[in-house]
Amino acid sequence: MAVNSETKGGNRHYFREENPEQRYPGVTSIVDMLPKAFLPRWYANEAADLALDSIDYLQRMADRDRAGAKRYIAGAASRYANSRADIGSQAHTLFEQMIRGLPSGRVHPDMVPYQRCFADFLDVVRPLLVRAEDVAWSDTYGYAGSFDAWLRLMVTPQDDGTWVLDPDNTSGEAVAIDVIADWKTSKSVWPSVAIQMAAYASADLIIAPDGAEARMPDFDGAVVLHITPDGWTLYPVYAEELTHAFNVFLHLRQVYDWDRVGQRSALGKPLARSGGFVSGTERRG
Repeated sequence: MAVNSETKGGNRHYFREENPEQRYPGVTSIVDMLPKAFLPRWYANEAADLALDSIDYLQRMADRDRAGAKRYIAGAASRYANSRADIGSQAHTLFEQMIRGLPSGRVHPDMVPYQRCFADFLDVVRPLLVRAEDVAWSDTYGYAGSFDAWLRLMVTPQDDGTWVLDPDNTSGEAVAIDVIADWKTSKSVWPSVAIQMAAYASADLIIAPDGAEARMPDFDGAVVLHITPDGWTLYPVYAEELTHAFNVFLHLRQVYDWDRVGQRSALGKPLARSGGFVSGTERRG
């Protein structure tokens, strides 16, 4: 049966149609448990830029509705993140059409640079698409998530374990490798993407939109395509790093359960407080 998903409280959960009560958290929600020390400063800088660039407008707004002006400034980072998410969603749809060889038709002017750069990536790397936009499902560890692509690349392995792309086998020693792939349209690519890729690659099953299941294969590694309007960069994640990253993911999976459920019962009822001890009857009440 097909897999559906639902976002609630900022977290995505996946479930099968035949068993909607069993819900697994999404990979990205689990990876979000990783500390992000840069975020508070980024939120502050976005609010500060908005305030400095719109002082007169904000003053007029504050004169009419101080609370509304405060919310507007505080929401600067969230609005930017949402706008970037919209661009990312449009780009992912475009990339899927292109890598499947489907006509993309007329695209929004904002998408034209992404279209051009992705076409260049396809021309240079010449990946073979095996699957795209399917669900990685893990009953073993209780998680799921939709991955961008499973690609087959031609590379020449190096003595140190790294790869050199070799789509034409000019070396005469190229081999085909299977990699889990992710497209990133953000300003930067963070190392935590390796954790995300490791979770997909280490799941039990691949589930297609029609519900057809297949065993998750043993991948040779992963690749992350960072694509912006100005160009693209393809980063590898080698098998050894995927293994290390998956161990981190499993710890984050436990942190997710603690954050959502475990901490609720971590502290028992008070044993004592100022003014005297708490009786057993009070604790049981």
